[in-house]
Amino acid sequence: MRVMNADADPSAPRIRKLTLAVDEDRCTLRWLWPEQLEAVYVERLELNQMNGDRVADEHWGDADHSGSCRAEAWTQGKLKLYTREEYKANNGYTDRITGFGAIQYTVYACQMHEDGPVLIRQQDEDNRGIASAGKADIRFAIRYKSGFFQKRKTVLITVTAEVPVPKEALCYVRKQGGVPLNKDDGTVYPFLSDFVPGKNEMPPVEVAKDDYVRLFFTDGPKYGAAYRLISD
Repeated sequence: MRVMNADADPSAPRIRKLTLAVDEDRCTLRWLWPEQLEAVYVERLELNQMNGDRVADEHWGDADHSGSCRAEAWTQGKLKLYTREEYKANNGYTDRITGFGAIQYTVYACQMHEDGPVLIRQQDEDNRGIASAGKADIRFAIRYKSGFFQKRKTVLITVTAEVPVPKEALCYVRKQGGVPLNKDDGTVYPFLSDFVPGKNEMPPVEVAKDDYVRLFFTDGPKYGAAYRLISD
């Protein structure tokens, strides 16, 4: 299968106005079909298992000068060919969602050529949507240890996760004089390793006596669709 970037051909068909509707364990996708397009590819990507933005870029081979490339890096099962007739019969595209996390769906126009199908990759994200498959709990506890006459104190952070959580999902924020209210209310620090299911004890951090720390998502809309962050 070949892949063509839509930006390389202004006349290339594009998927528009993708919407997602979740009902219990079913997610239904609907979109506007370009004229004369008879098939699409539907991609399902589980964002709780990987960084969606990075993986999306890694799916594609190197493009040639015509804007075409081969999608050889795709794992079998990521893409599904879906015809216009199937869409009409089912009033959309329905997928079953289970477990925890967020699922990213992307619908690509597919043109049939003599030498095989060509997938049209578009960059405007009008063909992309994210559905929640249920949020996994991430609980955190923060304790402070200090001596009476000491000018600094030690922060002990414990993170308890239901599922694996990438280190990019969380950060801790330090603020002088009070507990941070949001990610931008202080100095942001990243975590250096991923979180495993169960209890994760973070290395102790030393701060000033009047500093306070709290955990936040690095990207609330993105990771908030997959996880629920709870302070113990």
